[in-house]
Amino acid sequence: MKTNLKVVAMIPARFEASRFPGKLMQDLAGKTVILRTYEAALNSQLFDAVYVVTDSQQIFDEIKDNGGQVIMSHKEHECGSDRIAEAAEQIKADIILNVQGDEPFINEKALSKLLKVFENDKKEKIDLASLKTKVVESEAIENPNNVKVITNLEGLALYFSRSPIPFQRDKEVEVTYYKHVGIYAFRKQALLDFYKTPMSPLEAAEKIECLRHLENGKTIKMVETDEISIGIDTPEDLIQARRHFQ
Repeated sequence: MKTNLKVVAMIPARFEASRFPGKLMQDLAGKTVILRTYEAALNSQLFDAVYVVTDSQQIFDEIKDNGGQVIMSHKEHECGSDRIAEAAEQIKADIILNVQGDEPFINEKALSKLLKVFENDKKEKIDLASLKTKVVESEAIENPNNVKVITNLEGLALYFSRSPIPFQRDKEVEVTYYKHVGIYAFRKQALLDFYKTPMSPLEAAEKIECLRHLENGKTIKMVETDEISIGIDTPEDLIQARRHFQ
């Protein structure tokens, strides 16, 4: 994407993961998961630079030894946004895209849509952009692990919740439900503001970091996609990913 904006991808990479510890260093068709993700971000040619940001010496060495750009975190962090924000303070960038370290199959089409938001936002009214996808199965709508989002008529986020929103009181009114896909593109200042702001009450209740942005008056543009990346959360996901590469 050629634009006057400097666009940087940052990949937060913790070694520990509650469901699958050490998953980023697992083998995926001859390379580690984190190296596959880093190379996929580079090969997308969407970014002026790509960095891995980690608290792990193992991951740091893996990227460095393979000629990549990597930054070591100096503090403990609750979430990936905080981790990349610490690193972003030292990086020259207009837009910073948070790429998940466990998603080696970069979805170029969806990421291009996110970056286009800022290219078209000449008045710089949008602080960050994120993705949403339609959900129709009632089990997925009710599942608290799926964060739902509602927007205004311009596609700006009004609220995120683990509960089904909106509540369909009138069954004759057609309702579309959207699941939030946790990939973010930030204006650099919005990311730094998030980092310097304490956890907000709604964020603490719902455990959804996007609510901190909303509670502090940030504008979030939601972009619809039906292109969902394959993430590696469990050993079973890794087996699937290996089959995908083969």
